[in-house]
Amino acid sequence: MKSLRALRILAALHTRPCPSNFTSSPVSLLRPFSAQPEEDSDPNDSDSVFNSSHYVLPTPAGDHPAPRQPTWSKQHRRRADEVLFGDKKAVRVLEDDEDKEDLEEDEEEEKRRVLAKALLQAALAAPDDEDDDEETAVREEDQKSLAVGIIGAPNAGKSALTNFMVGTKVSAVSRKTNTTVHEVLGVMTKKDTQICFFDTPGLMLTCGGFPHKDLKARVESAWSAVKLYDVLIVLFDVHRHLTRPDMRVTKLIERMGAQAHPGQKRVLCMNKIDLVEKKKDLLQVANQFKDLPGYDRYFMISGLKGSGVKDLSQYLMEQAVQRPWDEDPTEMSEEVMKNISLEVVREKLLNYIHQEIPYEIEHRLMGWKELRDGSLRIEQHLITHKQSQRKILVGKKGSKIGTIGIEANEELRSIFKRDVHLILQVRVK
Repeated sequence: MKSLRALRILAALHTRPCPSNFTSSPVSLLRPFSAQPEEDSDPNDSDSVFNSSHYVLPTPAGDHPAPRQPTWSKQHRRRADEVLFGDKKAVRVLEDDEDKEDLEEDEEEEKRRVLAKALLQAALAAPDDEDDDEETAVREEDQKSLAVGIIGAPNAGKSALTNFMVGTKVSAVSRKTNTTVHEVLGVMTKKDTQICFFDTPGLMLTCGGFPHKDLKARVESAWSAVKLYDVLIVLFDVHRHLTRPDMRVTKLIERMGAQAHPGQKRVLCMNKIDLVEKKKDLLQVANQFKDLPGYDRYFMISGLKGSGVKDLSQYLMEQAVQRPWDEDPTEMSEEVMKNISLEVVREKLLNYIHQEIPYEIEHRLMGWKELRDGSLRIEQHLITHKQSQRKILVGKKGSKIGTIGIEANEELRSIFKRDVHLILQVRVK
């Protein structure tokens, strides 16, 4: 009985709640707790990585759902239409017939059979004398090409003009100065002429008329490459010149046009004329530089809106020389596509990261692979020098790098006309 009583007392002790002021006991009857280790601040955590496969990307307008493409060629369909609907009366009857949707099933089936037979006959027939595809093929001995360099002060609009001339984005465009950090190639091909545009980093002179000594090697390289182009476009912001004239820009224009260059044509382009309210002010600027002997022509353009670009393009076409093309006119080379992917990400980076941080980030292309389904897998790393910079770039729970990645991925899909799997990773050097 004594042993049974002792067991009841012990059971009561286990079920009785401990008082709030209970701090110590000779017997360890309290609920045990284990210390949890602190989370490591891994610089390569999941928040610092953007993976486009984890997001529902917006569908580009007009791409999905894609219209169902016919299995026959347009040429064969055109022949079939001539055979079936050559009679104008028959065409008019079909167009004006409001009850054609109520045709009987057998009539619809018969029409499909006749169409299929006509398509088969068109496919077996001899090809036309001249096809549209053959018109675009230019023999190598008939090809003309031209290398055009675009230089100017930072933020003069060189990248915007390059993108407009080429017809697609090949260079990053932003409000910040020194957006372009290396030479960017853009290609425009029309008929038998191919023009290669080289967008260069912004160049600047001191008030004394000499290049800055503190410029990096890439800008010094741009200065050394000035004489390598067939045509050199010197671009400047005419709106800024009228509102806030800069002697350094004036010195650059005067230096480039100080003397004639027999082996190179130089043109002076006054950009951003759409921002100038009084057009008579443009003539005032033109008179300021009209006596410079080094410039062959003067153009007033808007690289963003396209005003005056047609005249500039026509002039460049006339300057092309008999020479084989350097680039394939039908598709982008892999090197050009790689450069575009870096430029697009860099543009989004400049839009969302401010102050000096974007210029200190090391931007690398780490992976490029074309998958079996035709899509592209692109991996890029953004390397910072400080942990604080990494936190700014990643954002709260990866919000900043996620926004940059989504917008860049969507734009790359519209440029390359295919699905793109973009991976961005932020890490500390």
